[in-house]
Amino acid sequence: MSTTLLLPAFADPVLDSARSFRAALKALAGPGVIQPLVQVAPLDGLAPASYALCLALLDIDTALWLAPAFDTPAIRANLAFHCGCPIVSSREQARFALLDDSELSDLRGFDLGNDRYPDQSCTLLIQLAQLQGGRPLTWRGPGIQSENQVALPLADSFWRERDARNDFPRGLDAFFLAGHSVIGLPRSTRVSPSVTEEQA
Repeated sequence: MSTTLLLPAFADPVLDSARSFRAALKALAGPGVIQPLVQVAPLDGLAPASYALCLALLDIDTALWLAPAFDTPAIRANLAFHCGCPIVSSREQARFALLDDSELSDLRGFDLGNDRYPDQSCTLLIQLAQLQGGRPLTWRGPGIQSENQVALPLADSFWRERDARNDFPRGLDAFFLAGHSVIGLPRSTRVSPSVTEEQA
């Protein structure tokens, strides 16, 4: 590994990692609500939020699959150095997958877990340009008091792919990342068109 590729990560690795991990848990516990992550510099195409969540969630036991946009020498070197996570070439082997919006129309191959061990499924880390500006959808389920209106800039094909692979308790959990913020989408959340769209 070339040391010239290595860049700083968290200012306080232990404390900042713990804070980012708690933010990730809060995002999954309250689906659709934007949560701030610890400030960290971007890394070669990785937004600060994406990098922060990688630093908080990945370790030697969490195999990572990289979308082609993120499969660069700098990203590989820094994740290997700061996280120690193995990077795999097969989706089937991944516990986490780092995706951009060009990869969301085909989610085949990612582990959905099983009825006995649903926690063994792959978690998607999805980097977007922003966390708003898309078609409003209604999110309902555990952690949501009534419903949340969420307008992520995602193509309908992503939601079709998610629906085809969500058979609770099996399914894919996802984090959407942009800037310094994250939104969580656990497999237990039901997503449907907003009331306004249904009436149109």
